[in-house]
Amino acid sequence: MTIRSIYHRRNTLALGLASCTCIRAGVKLCLLFIVLSSATAVHAGEKEPPPPAKDSKDPFLFLEEHKEEKPKGEVVQPVRELEGETTELIDLYATSREGATGFKPKSRVRKPAQTPERPTLRLTDPLPIPDRWRIGMPQNTLRVKGDYKNPFRQNVLKGDYPIAGQDIFFAVTGTSDTVAEVHNTPTPSGVSTDQPGRFAFFGNGEQLILQQNFVVQMELFQGEIDFKPREYELRVTPVFNVNYLDVGERNVENIDPRKGTDRLDYQLAFQELFIEKHLIDLSDNYDFVALRGGIQFFNLDFRGFLFADNNLGARAFGNYESNRIQYNLAWFNMLNKDTNSGLNTTFEPKDEQVIMANVIRQDTFMKGYDITGSLAFSSEEKSEEYNQNGVIVRPAPIGSLRPHANKVGYVGFGGNGHIGRLNISHQFYQAIGRDSENPLAGRETWINAQMAALELSYDKDWMRFRASYFYASGDSDPTDDNATGFDSIFDNPNFAGGQFSYWVRQGLPAGNTATLLKSRFSLLPNLSTSKDEGQASFVNPGLHLLNVGYDAEILPNLKAVANVNYLQFANTKSLDVLLGQNNIDRRIGFDYSLGLIYRPLLNNQIILTGGFAGFSPAEGFRDLYEKNKTLYSGFIGVTVRY
Repeated sequence: MTIRSIYHRRNTLALGLASCTCIRAGVKLCLLFIVLSSATAVHAGEKEPPPPAKDSKDPFLFLEEHKEEKPKGEVVQPVRELEGETTELIDLYATSREGATGFKPKSRVRKPAQTPERPTLRLTDPLPIPDRWRIGMPQNTLRVKGDYKNPFRQNVLKGDYPIAGQDIFFAVTGTSDTVAEVHNTPTPSGVSTDQPGRFAFFGNGEQLILQQNFVVQMELFQGEIDFKPREYELRVTPVFNVNYLDVGERNVENIDPRKGTDRLDYQLAFQELFIEKHLIDLSDNYDFVALRGGIQFFNLDFRGFLFADNNLGARAFGNYESNRIQYNLAWFNMLNKDTNSGLNTTFEPKDEQVIMANVIRQDTFMKGYDITGSLAFSSEEKSEEYNQNGVIVRPAPIGSLRPHANKVGYVGFGGNGHIGRLNISHQFYQAIGRDSENPLAGRETWINAQMAALELSYDKDWMRFRASYFYASGDSDPTDDNATGFDSIFDNPNFAGGQFSYWVRQGLPAGNTATLLKSRFSLLPNLSTSKDEGQASFVNPGLHLLNVGYDAEILPNLKAVANVNYLQFANTKSLDVLLGQNNIDRRIGFDYSLGLIYRPLLNNQIILTGGFAGFSPAEGFRDLYEKNKTLYSGFIGVTVRY
């Protein structure tokens, strides 16, 4: 076979294959044309579905609007039917001015002049409104107009409506806070015991405390706070307190034993009284700088180890990098506290100035982990002060009774957040300064003390498992010129059980002396008369605390908090000198507690809090108080907020 014949046969075969392909494509096109023609014929023969019946039970079904012929000049009002009810479209400006639900003042926006003809509006048409605060709602049984007594509806008293113009609001919050507490603490018998014939240093330690606070917080502010910071704010928070104390020994509620063993007292105080002004915006994301002056709350670190209090001062604060960085610069002229309620006195200065600054940066090193750096300086002047019950609180009635001054600076670093599944919170402080004459040392001392805290926790479903450690340095030689026991400015720690812990919650006397080993709601055994009214003391035994804890969200509205703490003094030399004893043991004991927080309405309108704690003394505690039995503390708190 020649090459030419082979080439001819190959061309013939290729032409045959191409012909087959064309035939197959033609068949497919014919079939597709037939199918489309059939579908078109079917749809052309169908009728439109009939309109739904008027008695349809579909709650989301709106019928077509029915219009009737009207004489020229009349406005046709469309109607709609919903579950058999007919509702005419609400007048445009009646809707925007008076149709909003809630307890409100009249709108300050004037109604425009009536026009001879107004356009017909459909339910789907946008409604131009002159006042966005009073947008009308369609008639619905679920949207009931509120009143001033209902905190869950829109209300001018909650700041839902402006009281003047379009951006001036007023908000008021009323709170009733009730606490009933019973506890057993070491209580000195004093100069006159309540039980004749009893000669022990420590007597009946049973105590009952009732506290009732009525709080009214009033805010007047300008600014649409959903979009940007407030332009200015005036806040006033008066607190009326009634407190009752019943103890088992005399000299506790008053230095005069003739006053008996119980006391009823009351006080009116201002826990907030400040004005705030927005100074400047730093970016398009409303990073800002603001200034606040007056009685206000400030917390220097994440857990309240150094300063957490409502007091009189001025503070510049703001944020940066779209709120990734927050900063504060604060100055406080500290007020004395009321002895029996713990609230602020009416502008009675404590002769203490405090300057503080901190910077918080979110998502540092990794997302979800925040760090803070802080600086603080406390200047306590020489002063003499007796509290309302006639007991001297400045200077502490131990050792030298001469008034003295403290000048102390603090440098701190902390973090809070999570690293993967592990939650972490930590804080460190270094204190450096001078005490002109420490009462226990009886001489000028140079302060060099440290504090450190670490909490690690792990979440599993609705549970959190915690372990933590707290350290405050102690003084190893109370008679030299080095004061190495750590003390804070005004601590209120949320750590190792917080308010539920026996050690944190209770104040304990320093043996049978007129000063305290530690104050209520504090971790530090500082040998001061009171954290509220006394002076800081840097000659103290310090503390080691080991904690394991368990938190459980048992129900959406019920949380349980359980803790076990082991406590030990860092150094007991200062206690040896104070009490004239030798070799007081460092072991304090075990503190175990259980707390419950119940929110029956799943919000903060009603909060029920209860806790019970026990304390098993170890050898060092028995050296101080001659107590070997287990001590206890229990409380119930009811908070109702409007």
